Amino acid sequence: MNRNQLQRGLAPLALTALATPAFAQGPTINAADTAWITTATALVLMMTIPGLALLYAGMVRKKHLLGVMAQCLAALMIVSVLWMIAGYSLTFVGGGNGSMIGTLDRLFLAGMTMDSVNDLANNLPESLFMAFQMTFAIITVALVAGSVADRMKFSAFVLFCILWLFFVYVPIAHWVWGGGFLGAWGVMDFAGGTVVHINAGVAGLVACLVLGNRRGYGTENMSPFDLSLAVIGTGLLWVGWFGFNGGSALSAGGRGTMAILVTHLAASMGALVWMAAEWWTRGKPSVLGILSGAIAGLGTITPASGFVLPWHALVIGAVAGLSCFWACTWLKQRLNYDDSLDVFGIHGVGGVLGTLATGVFAVGALTATAANPGGQPGLLEGNAAQLQTQFIGVVVTVAWCGIVTFIVLKVIDLMVGLRVSPDAERMGLDVTQHGEALQ
Repeated sequence: MNRNQLQRGLAPLALTALATPAFAQGPTINAADTAWITTATALVLMMTIPGLALLYAGMVRKKHLLGVMAQCLAALMIVSVLWMIAGYSLTFVGGGNGSMIGTLDRLFLAGMTMDSVNDLANNLPESLFMAFQMTFAIITVALVAGSVADRMKFSAFVLFCILWLFFVYVPIAHWVWGGGFLGAWGVMDFAGGTVVHINAGVAGLVACLVLGNRRGYGTENMSPFDLSLAVIGTGLLWVGWFGFNGGSALSAGGRGTMAILVTHLAASMGALVWMAAEWWTRGKPSVLGILSGAIAGLGTITPASGFVLPWHALVIGAVAGLSCFWACTWLKQRLNYDDSLDVFGIHGVGGVLGTLATGVFAVGALTATAANPGGQPGLLEGNAAQLQTQFIGVVVTVAWCGIVTFIVLKVIDLMVGLRVSPDAERMGLDVTQHGEALQ
């Protein structure tokens, strides 16, 4: 064979080599799981922008609409960048065996390649696992904006996003999901009862207490600007929650689909019960009440969604609708705190109830793993200790979040001040903080 014949024979092999990707997927990465979690990541991101932004915009007064939307945008932008720099690494890289915090081995995502995986989700590309968890951090920070709507400086909220992410969200997420001590103790939180809802709810309560009530609260008309926006926002949140809870299985399979089913049932029951309670006590069922009940059901089922049966979801949704209605009406009026958009009453109270309900209703067969074939059943299956463990998780989360959030807010107050001036509040955050206004 001469040289020309040899070159012609090797040409197809060379083309094949050139067509091979530079980075092949690792042997443990599952294509179906990757496709589903990619979709779930998009759904959870949609929950913040535009879902939460539209919900909040529709619930505030017209002069503050752009201000609360800007806060949602700020949470998305800031948390995304900081999560890439260090948040992901400190939460989900290293530091296992009941640790307090992760490591900086993935600082600026150093060492992450197309085929690398995280041991916490070795069926997915690590970049996807990182992005999916990032969307949870984003919406948790953004939720707090609802408690301080109409009165917090934009500069103060920017600093809050930075400090609260690292000093509150990252530690608690690591303790529960990243190999930290709460997970090692057996605290069960499928998709964010402690990490997201209790965290955001308690932070919102502390923030609204530190800032004080809105001027005119209780005496002026503070009716929502446009509930049609809130309906659209709630619809996007409801659909996005399928990615939030269903995606938390981190795989495409029965657990994720069951989580989606119970999520929808709990939301429907929460909306029905809130509607009935409002109809009974106030004579008319409001659209805002129906929306609030749905979100209460969604938030309350979140920690239990991968561990319970459909009939459990109906019970949890009913308890959520009634309890959160009580918290947003009687309790709020009794204690006279101005949680503008009821973040504590819905997410805080719902998160506590859902985390405890997990300890009651968890089904051993649904919680079983290869390492633990018997699973972690709840009280109804004879394991009262699980309810105690869930209670410990609630107490630790409330205590850390409450204390550290208070410190963070006081530091920000010293740096730039927390609250806009009385004149700025009367004029509206849209004009005074952003130089814009709806016509």
